[in-house]
Amino acid sequence: MDLSVYFKPLNSDLVTACSQDKTALGFSISKFAEDGAFPDFEDQHLAIIGIPEERGALENKGCANAPDVVRSYLYKLKKSDIPYKILDLGNLVPGETLADTYAAVSTIVMELMKANVLPVILGGSQDLTYAQYVAYQRMEETVNIVAVDSHFDLGNTEEKINSKSYLGKIILHEPNFLFNYSNIGYQTYFVGTDAVQLMEKLYFDTYRLGQMRKDIEETEPIIRNADIFSFDISAIRQSDAPGNAYASPNGFFGDEACQISRYAGMSDKLTSAGFYEINPTRDSGQTAHLAAQMIWYFIDGFYNRKKDMPVSNKSGFIKYNVAVKKGDHELIFYKSKKSERWWMDVPYPNAKARYHRHHLVPCSYRDYEIACSDEMPERWWQAFQKLS
Repeated sequence: MDLSVYFKPLNSDLVTACSQDKTALGFSISKFAEDGAFPDFEDQHLAIIGIPEERGALENKGCANAPDVVRSYLYKLKKSDIPYKILDLGNLVPGETLADTYAAVSTIVMELMKANVLPVILGGSQDLTYAQYVAYQRMEETVNIVAVDSHFDLGNTEEKINSKSYLGKIILHEPNFLFNYSNIGYQTYFVGTDAVQLMEKLYFDTYRLGQMRKDIEETEPIIRNADIFSFDISAIRQSDAPGNAYASPNGFFGDEACQISRYAGMSDKLTSAGFYEINPTRDSGQTAHLAAQMIWYFIDGFYNRKKDMPVSNKSGFIKYNVAVKKGDHELIFYKSKKSERWWMDVPYPNAKARYHRHHLVPCSYRDYEIACSDEMPERWWQAFQKLS
């Protein structure tokens, strides 16, 4: 499919700025420039897509300006000794309506994934996550979404889709292909106890900011289970990322956001990512600079993938059987010999074969320790309830 009809080329000044420095990341990225042809995305690994769309943004007008500002910092960052296969398709031409933009984004994401290319979206507002999701629906894949966000963005059923209601629209979407949603870094005073209880009833995984900051490494198995990754820049504290209308005193530190982004890149299961709500009109470039570093870490993580998911061949894994008397279950764990990462094997009825991609649940050594102490890991129960 010819995707060039959806895009406008990058500004020549942006391209020229990194064309001379061979040590810069931008030098190694194939770009859709004003004086060049649309790049061929076959045999590529990653595709950067700018989406200057903010009609779904609530109180954060200006985030449509983010893609090129983020690029101006990203291109200047130094590259590693990696045989990069990255292209930048330029900026999407927004549709006549917001629905048109969603349709275009879902088509682009779907076509790239079919070519085994991972799209990295530079938003724009976070409601574009909905368009990411629709791409998977069109491929009839049940998916897991991981969002780093201080809010849940459930909205209400009467609202039109926007950056604060997109998740509610995904949950209610028919046919529904959402298997699981995980939130990393919510802040209770923004979401309320009713919303937390609703998420529990839906068997979704939600993790408070303090819980995650206490041990940032515990975000890794959560992210490793994602197909879709969505990062709202407002999840970062205002002192580190002031360029957002919802920036607040509390949130992740910048280095923690980079670590989370690297985990996302490293996830063998992850097939699309979006970085949203960056608003260059609200600061002097600090937030866009941080977002660029996050994407640099995402790329670094991608090129350090271990390719050791225990899907079919488990010869590279150590198997542990743990009998848990309290739950009357025998838990099966797999530990990768290559990366030392852990998975749990959660049983599911044969009638629910569509869930075959989700029964091997990423976990941590801590979950294994919990099982060895004759307790059922919460992560196992959550998955078992969804699969049953």
